[in-house]
Amino acid sequence: MGAAKVVTDATFTADVLNSDKPVIVDFWAEWCHPCRKVDSMFTELAGTELADKVSFVKIDIDSNPKVTATYQVMSVPTVTIFKGGQPVSSITGARPKGDLIRMIESAL
Repeated sequence: MGAAKVVTDATFTADVLNSDKPVIVDFWAEWCHPCRKVDSMFTELAGTELADKVSFVKIDIDSNPKVTATYQVMSVPTVTIFKGGQPVSSITGARPKGDLIRMIESAL
């Protein structure tokens, strides 16, 4: 199985905004119980053929306030797809895996 890459305020531009392929970002926090559900789905999806088409990354909102503020993440989990350096789609809350898959496929 694959794993999502961990990004930070310092690496966000290089890993997400400058990526050649769409990037799905999981904004999460250690204290967030629903984030754990999203994390397990993220890990599972990162091990599928979708990982050939999109990059899966995670960013801890408490440790990375700059990116969190820039993209106005007010609650977690929030999953946002970036394409060409811009956010194109976002969902908040723990949603079914099918919702994540549809969101990813709509950005391809």
